[in-house]
Amino acid sequence: LQTYIGTLLVSVNPYKELDIYTVTQMQLYRGVNFFELPPHLYAIADNAYRVMCSEYNNHFILISGESGAGKTEASKKILQYYAVTCPTTEQLQIVRDRLLLSNPVLEAFGNAKTLRNDNSSRFGKYMDIQFDFKGAPVGGHILSYLIEKSRVVHQNHGERNFHIFYQLLEGGDKDLLCWLGLERNPQKYAYLIQGRCAKVFSINDKNDWKIVRKAFSIIDFTEKDIENLFGIVASVLHLGNIQFEEDSNGHAIIRDGTQIKWISKLLGAHLSILQEALTHRKIEARSEEVLSPLNVDLAFYARDAVAKAIYGRTFTWLVNKINGSLANKDSTRKTVIGLLDIYGFEVLDTNSFEQFCINYCNEKLQQLLIEMTLKAEQEEYELEGIEWEPIPYFNNKIICDLVEQKHKGIISILDEECLRPGEATDLSFLEKLEEKVGDHAHFVTRKLADQKTRKSIDWVDFRLLHYAGEVTYCAVGFLEKNNDLLYRNLKEVLCNSKNGIIRDCFLLSELDNRRRPETVATQFKNSLMSLIDILMSKEPSYVRCIKPNENKEPGKFDDYLIRHQVKYLGLMEHLRVRRAGFAYRRKYELFLQRYKSLCPATWPHWHGPAAEGVERLIKHIGYKPEEYKLGRTKIFIRFPKTLFATEDAFEFRKHLLVSRLQAKYKGCLGKREYEKKRAAAIKLEACWRGALARKEAKKRTWAVQTIRKFINGFINRKKPLCPENIEFVRLAQYKYFMKLRDHVPKNVLDKSWLQPPSILEETSEMLQKICIRNLVRKYCRGVTAEKKVQLQQKVVTSAVFRGKKEGYLQSINQPFMETRLKESDINPKVLQLIQGEKIKYVTPVIKYDRNGFKARDRLLVLTQSSAYVVEMAKIKQKIDYATLKGISTSNLGDGIVVIHVPEDNKQKGDVILQCEHVFETVTKLCMLANKQNLVKVVQGSLQFRIGSGKEGTMVFTVGQEPQVFKAKNGQLTVVRPHPSTR
Repeated sequence: LQTYIGTLLVSVNPYKELDIYTVTQMQLYRGVNFFELPPHLYAIADNAYRVMCSEYNNHFILISGESGAGKTEASKKILQYYAVTCPTTEQLQIVRDRLLLSNPVLEAFGNAKTLRNDNSSRFGKYMDIQFDFKGAPVGGHILSYLIEKSRVVHQNHGERNFHIFYQLLEGGDKDLLCWLGLERNPQKYAYLIQGRCAKVFSINDKNDWKIVRKAFSIIDFTEKDIENLFGIVASVLHLGNIQFEEDSNGHAIIRDGTQIKWISKLLGAHLSILQEALTHRKIEARSEEVLSPLNVDLAFYARDAVAKAIYGRTFTWLVNKINGSLANKDSTRKTVIGLLDIYGFEVLDTNSFEQFCINYCNEKLQQLLIEMTLKAEQEEYELEGIEWEPIPYFNNKIICDLVEQKHKGIISILDEECLRPGEATDLSFLEKLEEKVGDHAHFVTRKLADQKTRKSIDWVDFRLLHYAGEVTYCAVGFLEKNNDLLYRNLKEVLCNSKNGIIRDCFLLSELDNRRRPETVATQFKNSLMSLIDILMSKEPSYVRCIKPNENKEPGKFDDYLIRHQVKYLGLMEHLRVRRAGFAYRRKYELFLQRYKSLCPATWPHWHGPAAEGVERLIKHIGYKPEEYKLGRTKIFIRFPKTLFATEDAFEFRKHLLVSRLQAKYKGCLGKREYEKKRAAAIKLEACWRGALARKEAKKRTWAVQTIRKFINGFINRKKPLCPENIEFVRLAQYKYFMKLRDHVPKNVLDKSWLQPPSILEETSEMLQKICIRNLVRKYCRGVTAEKKVQLQQKVVTSAVFRGKKEGYLQSINQPFMETRLKESDINPKVLQLIQGEKIKYVTPVIKYDRNGFKARDRLLVLTQSSAYVVEMAKIKQKIDYATLKGISTSNLGDGIVVIHVPEDNKQKGDVILQCEHVFETVTKLCMLANKQNLVKVVQGSLQFRIGSGKEGTMVFTVGQEPQVFKAKNGQLTVVRPHPSTR
């Protein structure tokens, strides 16, 4: 069922597929006057499109209603209409497909089954469809609002988590699930079974999975993007299965490490660091950061916070990725039609922070409708001097102010409680509300209520009297959900993730930013204000969706439910205003310009005031007094049929004027008189053609003069600026600069530069220098402290090994680690022996001793002043950097490093080591010792000191297998395998 109130469409959800959304229906409504055919979504879409194309202004279609009223389906039907009926090309077909297929992707990640709707949008979506001057869709942009992150970790009875989890388990192939560590049964995952309805007969998860997979390829997701994305989805499921137990000290521990291993693999996080982050919290104590163990409750809170943060930010990344594929990079002016599909008003058994935000959003949209229709229309009649009896309506601004007013509104009070020092709780928040807004007519708590009302409000509840009715909110969880904070050490783990999406979502720069982020409610309020500004700048169309019953049954109408929706949607007030008002209004100048040909007195030119011309025109057409009113600057037409009759007359006059004149002359005049008139018409036509020809000749003369002028400018282009060449030079400059704009180097490694014309060589050289300086400055500003250290180390590595040692080129793109082992991996006794020196670098090595060159597993520990060779709990050798004589390594890829020490009683001889990361180790050693010039890369062999004046020889060679052994001649032989055998 669909009907109109003026240009507002009222649509009732039929809860079944109807045969009114076919391509045939689309063609039927295409280009037809608004009221000519029965009410339909396609009529709303087509009317907005035609007005946009003819008047070059921007539009939006606001689709509103309760959850389950059909808003999402309505927005999809409108999008499909534009995709089918708008002009397109092969290139634009790609844009069209991406616009259509962005919907199933966003629904998979942002929609879920609720008690009232099997495909409920759990986020707000505003999509701009961009059109070029021909009316073809050329791009789009999506804004998302407040994804319901809490659903990831908790669902009410009868509800599901987001669709993508079930689609992945149901539709993902066996190899994918195996790689993700998942089983096909959703009952295995704690985050999916809280609502006790993982399987829903009306939802085909397997088929939806196929659509989403197809959409990914069309929207230009790479295989790596998809791999990372599903890794994140699987990680959330594994997070939900992590269970914490209490140790003897009351601290949380993870006994079963299966899930944490999968998360470590999928997110590319270090296993032990991740496990530690989930059971400890980093706090500041005496200006130092220390890890404090969590109890079981806080550990579960940290686990859920990670799951929500990962999913919420991944959804934002997904929207940005889709926007990147929809973006139109052409700078020409475009018009847009916006589609707003946002969560409907919600009243559940238990209403929490999410319902508070959703209902606040609906209050703002109701206020927008009032401002742009009921209030604006009545104010326009008053301004134009039209006799009008004001129609009363409820203005919900008082409720919006209660929620959003600065320093006094509920959001401000909530933020104060979240940010203030001391122990803030949900109950202290409730007390603050009673103190500050307790006297508001639309706010009540158990303490403030009368005896009758008090029975229906709990001690932790507060009630708001919304435009749609009363809603009772449970204050428990408001502070936690509004803060939405993540422990710092958990954020550090995510910032260092090897998963590309997680790395984009959690930037390292966040760790340096000590400012407290905006609360969730404030972010939502600001984004909502921005949305309202966007909508206020566009021409509106409205679709009000009605839910006929609570059970989603086709053909059943619940009178009470429908009356309630009609009341709170303001449809009766809208109907009264429209009945008493006017369907069409236009400024006198515009109306006269369009229809002046319909009246002899106004055609071809009217020389008096536009208002008088319009009055003469409508009297000639035959408007009846009840069909129109004349205002101060506009004409108001009450009935659409009056306007349609005028439009039909205009079209008839425009297309048939010539044939009507011929018929008139032939019927009314004699043959001789007709021939005279015809000859006069031919002469008039000849004069007109002559005038056109002279105009064309004048244009050609101008063109010849212009071309001649530029040829002359080209000939004299190398002379100083003068009248002969100035226009040519200015054109050459303009063309070059406009072309240069699109070919400016994007990074410091790009040495290309557009070749300038000879007259601009000096200017071009100056611009190139400025551009390079700017790129270098931009690059330097983007270099973090960590990256700077990496670059410094790589510069030293280049100076020591470049062109000298095998494997150097392969090492360039491998970043050096800060250390290969942490202090926690070293025996505490060794740390005591080192006597508190700050450890800079630790790596496992193999040491070859002096007696037979036997291989021993050791650790090489580098501090600020010394190098230590460590065995278990012993320091085998200490080398002070001040006494270091040199460092030697071969030119082959064998990992051998020899540290040369002085001949004294303290040292037993040179240290022979073999390490996996030879470039990293040698670089760190020589930089800490500040002896880069003592590093030698040798070929063939080298001499080393064994001890007490003895020397040995090490020979480097190539063979079948890698070996290090003592040869028969007593020399230490190091064999590096031949490249063909590796």
